[in-house]
Amino acid sequence: MTKIGILVGGGPAPGINGVIGAAAIYARRHGARVFGLLEGFHWLMEGETDRCLELSIGTVSRIHLLGGSILQTSRANPTKKPEDLQRVVETLRKIGIDHLVTIGGDDTCYSAMRVAEEAGEAIRVAHVPKTIDNDLPLPEGIPTFGFETARETGATILSHLMEDARTTGRWYVTVMMGRSAGHLALGAAKSSGATLAIVSEEFPEGPIRLADVQRRIEASVVKRIAFHRPYGVAVVSEGIGERLHPDDLEQLPELPRDEHGHIRLAELPLGRLLVSGVKQGLKELGQNVTMVAKDIGYELRCVAPNAFDAEYTRDLGAGAVRCLLDGTHSVMITREGNGIHPVPLGDILDRETGRTRVRHLDITSPSYTMARALQVRLEAQDLEDPRTIGMLEETTGRGIGELQERWAGALDG
Repeated sequence: MTKIGILVGGGPAPGINGVIGAAAIYARRHGARVFGLLEGFHWLMEGETDRCLELSIGTVSRIHLLGGSILQTSRANPTKKPEDLQRVVETLRKIGIDHLVTIGGDDTCYSAMRVAEEAGEAIRVAHVPKTIDNDLPLPEGIPTFGFETARETGATILSHLMEDARTTGRWYVTVMMGRSAGHLALGAAKSSGATLAIVSEEFPEGPIRLADVQRRIEASVVKRIAFHRPYGVAVVSEGIGERLHPDDLEQLPELPRDEHGHIRLAELPLGRLLVSGVKQGLKELGQNVTMVAKDIGYELRCVAPNAFDAEYTRDLGAGAVRCLLDGTHSVMITREGNGIHPVPLGDILDRETGRTRVRHLDITSPSYTMARALQVRLEAQDLEDPRTIGMLEETTGRGIGELQERWAGALDG
C-alpha cells in the first residue's frame, strides 16, 4: 500500500493545516496511508522512526480552519551534511514512506529537492510553497499561501497604530516581517493607509546604510509636521536588516544565525536603531517627536487563515497528492486559474547560486507606483515647490540648500 508522508519546515504561515488536511483526505480516499512527520526534518535527521502519527480523515477533517501546524515545524537543514541527508532518506524508507509532501519556504523547497535527488525513484516528492513573505518564484500574480491572511492581519494592526498615532500625536516605526522581499510590508501598509513604507528593493544592489533609511523617515516626519499632521506610521521591511552595511552591524553584538545561515532578524533591533537615529536627526532640526519602535511578524504567522487561504491551501494539498499518485513528482505545486500546475523543482533554482530564486517586489510596477503616490514622502518635486520649500524652511529653521544636501539620499527610489 502507498504510504505518504507530510512534513512542515521553516516558519509558520496561516493555512498549513489546510494543506495537511486536504492532502490526508485526498490520499485516504484514494487508498493510501498517510503519516504526519513531526517537526520537519529534525527527527528524520536523527534517525528517529517513531516521531510521526498516522492521519485519518476524522483526525484532519476540520483542521483547515485552524492556525499553526498540527505537525509543528522546524528549521532543521538536512542539506548541510551529506550524512544527514542520507539519514533522512534512510529513516523515511524505514517508516515505509514512498511519497513525500513537504510544506515550506525556499529553504524547505531546496531540502525537498535534495531529498528527491538522494532517494531517486524510491521516494517521490512534491513541495507545497509556504511563506507569508510572498517571495517564492510562483507564476505572476499568484501569492504564496499565508500571505493574504498575514497581509490582512498586518493591515488591521497598522490601522490600529495609525489611529493611536493620530490620537496621541506620536510616530510609530514598525518593522514588518519579510526577510528577502517587501511584499508584506508594502501590502499591509497600502491596505491600512500607513504613512509610508520603506522596502529593501527601493535601494540599489549592495549594502544599505542605516543612515539612508533614517533620513527617509526623518524627511517624511518633517513634511508631515510642516503640513500640521505631526503623527504617523512608518513601515519598514525586515529585509533591510539583512542587507545592512557591515559598518552598521559592527555596533551590535555578534548576531546569531539560523540553521540555513541567515541572520536571525528577530534579534536585530532594527526598529530601535532607526528610532534612535531619526529622533537624533529631528532634534538637530529643532523637533521633539515621540516615536515608538514596534516589530510586526510573529503575530501574523499562526492566525487562522482567511477564506482565501483556507480554500487555496485545500487545493494545494489535494493537488500535491493527486500529482504524486498520478506519477508526477520532484515538483513544486502551484495553482493557476482554476487548475493545479506542477513546476519542476529544478526550474525554480537560481543558476548562479544553486538556491531557490527569490521573487522580489517589482518597484517598476503600477501597483508600487500607486502605493508610493499614496504615501507621505519627501519627493524631488517638493524641493522645487515654493510653498513647500517655505513650510519646510519655517519648520526646520534651515535653508533649502542645506535641506537638499541633508535629504539627498531620501529622494532616491
